[in-house]
Amino acid sequence: MTDFTAIDLFAGGGGLTVGLKSAGFFVEAAVEVDSSAYETYVANHPDVRAYKQDIRTVSGRDLLAHGQTKRIDLVSGCPPCQGFTSLTAKYKKNDPRNALINDMLRIIRELRPRAVMMENVPGLLKRGKRRFQKFVRELEAAGYIIRYGILQAADFGVPQYRRRLVLLAGLGFEIPLPTPTHSRNGGDGLRKYKTVKDAIGGMKKPVRYADLRAKKVSPKNTDWHIVRTMTPENEARMRAARVGRQWWKIPSKLRPNCHKGREYRGFGSVYGRMRWADASPTITGGCTTFSKGRFGHPQAHRTISVREAAMLQTFPKNYVFDTGSIEDACNIIGNALPCMLAEVLARQCRKLIAEQPNPGAPRTKSIKGRKRAHRT
Repeated sequence: MTDFTAIDLFAGGGGLTVGLKSAGFFVEAAVEVDSSAYETYVANHPDVRAYKQDIRTVSGRDLLAHGQTKRIDLVSGCPPCQGFTSLTAKYKKNDPRNALINDMLRIIRELRPRAVMMENVPGLLKRGKRRFQKFVRELEAAGYIIRYGILQAADFGVPQYRRRLVLLAGLGFEIPLPTPTHSRNGGDGLRKYKTVKDAIGGMKKPVRYADLRAKKVSPKNTDWHIVRTMTPENEARMRAARVGRQWWKIPSKLRPNCHKGREYRGFGSVYGRMRWADASPTITGGCTTFSKGRFGHPQAHRTISVREAAMLQTFPKNYVFDTGSIEDACNIIGNALPCMLAEVLARQCRKLIAEQPNPGAPRTKSIKGRKRAHRT
């Protein structure tokens, strides 16, 4: 059987790598600069050579130096998107991370993989239009055929509404975007959307983060079914919140001062609850903070837990988040490409690569028993 190889750039905690492996790729190397995300990555993927480095200091030659082959089938990556997202655009128009997509382009040029998979926020098409167009133009000049578009994660079995820009490219061949397998009502032969209840229904009562700290227990030694302690004011707002309603339906006397008044509306998706019978809202790094999204539990007077957020992102239930910080754990989860969507995209790439002449890179060594190598 042919082995297919991949590299994961901007690897975060490894959600994309989960999808790559599930789709049948052997992940040769990964790059991640954030310490907590890196530790989480290597805790779950000890077979991958993980580089804890700024991607600007990594070359294609570095990534191949200790690999089992000299040819990579797929370069995949999710460049940091904070500068292009609608939630932060007005504050971070000049975010230096916006330019890191150029380093993904540089590494693709150096490695010339058979295929490329890139994911980002839809805002890259508008606020990052100049950078995205350069990325496409340079890939086309290098011989890649580009297909891109906005995909809805819920359309592919993820129990979450999450619109993402996806680009797939083949070196001399087309990789069409995958077609949806799910729909809201299950019409036209498609399955119904996965729901919050499908993902987290039946979970036991979570532990409070403050209680763990009082006992001097690190969350990294638990299953991360953990919630933050809510202020009395937010507890009152949570009890008043109704499933499916906007925050301005909460009585005015319970709202923060900045949310009072008839004229103010602001972001509608805060201080709200999820629906059992629907997919969740987009999971972000604020997923356990009531004021940062519609992250209230559908039934209990609490937010979703860290573990529940991970499950809505389709991480495996036993996935390790190797950090003692709830903020870091939430950011690792919220920044990830849902594992299930990553698998769908990777399978599409693998299928089209396999259809090309000489699709697989010959293996020079056995990959069994490979140990993790660290690099700083």
